[in-house]
Amino acid sequence: MPNKNMSGAVEEQSAELNKLAVRLTGIRLSYAKLTRHRVAILLSISVLIVLSFLLDFSLGPAGLGPRAILQALLHPHEGTNAVIVWHIRLPYAVMAGLVGIALGISGGEMQTVLDNPLASPYTLGVSAAAAFGASLAIVLQWQLPYVPENWMVPFEAFIFAVGSAFLLELVARMRGHSTAMVVLFGIALVFTFHALVSLMQFVADEDALQSLVFWTMGSLTRADWGKILVLAIGCAVVLPFSLRAAPALTALRLGEDRAASYGVDVPRLRMMSLLRISILSALAVSFVGTIGFVGLVAPHIARRLLGEDHRFYLPGSALCGCLIMSLASIAAKNILPGVVIPVGIVTSLVGIPFFLTVVLKRGA
Repeated sequence: MPNKNMSGAVEEQSAELNKLAVRLTGIRLSYAKLTRHRVAILLSISVLIVLSFLLDFSLGPAGLGPRAILQALLHPHEGTNAVIVWHIRLPYAVMAGLVGIALGISGGEMQTVLDNPLASPYTLGVSAAAAFGASLAIVLQWQLPYVPENWMVPFEAFIFAVGSAFLLELVARMRGHSTAMVVLFGIALVFTFHALVSLMQFVADEDALQSLVFWTMGSLTRADWGKILVLAIGCAVVLPFSLRAAPALTALRLGEDRAASYGVDVPRLRMMSLLRISILSALAVSFVGTIGFVGLVAPHIARRLLGEDHRFYLPGSALCGCLIMSLASIAAKNILPGVVIPVGIVTSLVGIPFFLTVVLKRGA
């Protein structure tokens, strides 16, 4: 009799184990399917970026045809068309993509570490700080030793942008890593630096005022291969560290206490993320001026398409930012025939309705 009972118990346990194995197999298959789906989305966005890039440097006020563009690409030192393609169109297109990558991944990390869907380098003062730094160079002609004159404006913009990001990190540490306090302080920075930029505009002469206003609009016309190289190096150095932190950032989305229980050093994670954000966003804004809402819109699109797993979400944010900036560059050159509109105006016109949508949904 005991043997029969024991045999029945063994059979019951075996059945439970078989059910568990089937369930685990189903979970693995579902996860593998989800992973393939996410990879397919990333590849699709990449294809769209390539097509957008080709369209970006193919279109422009000069009206070059495909044959003329191909000839200019193959012979970069011959004729006016080569100058247009190699020194205007290609730098614009490449800079648009790199700026989108930098702002997209900066916004993605910032929204995660501050746990706020409205966080971005633009909405928390980094761009406004860069504009004030640029205004000092343009209006007051502040010169720094060992800095070439043509790099003075982006260099001072970079200094102030990095400084504002470090202020955000300092406030986070002083207030016990309160994300709400960091967000409020960032909003205060926006208004403060906007007021200082307005003061610079008030005291500027006519030429300096025109230059400053154009800089704050955000434009790709100041792109060149030297600045592209610096931004590309910055992205290449910082992005691997962001991707390495992806599992910890995913855990942080579950809450600080849950992430800490998984062994994540939340204060250090937030500090290092803000450091990466400051470098990428400061480089991007200092080279092209104020670009609004890319760092806000791109992460939300990536989150909708790819979910919260930061191994896919962060690359998705970077690629979405790249695609948005590339499309904005195309629109800036073709909305008005013969006129190149500052790309910051285009991104703001697209981003403001999106910003209001996020605010209304959050308040609902």
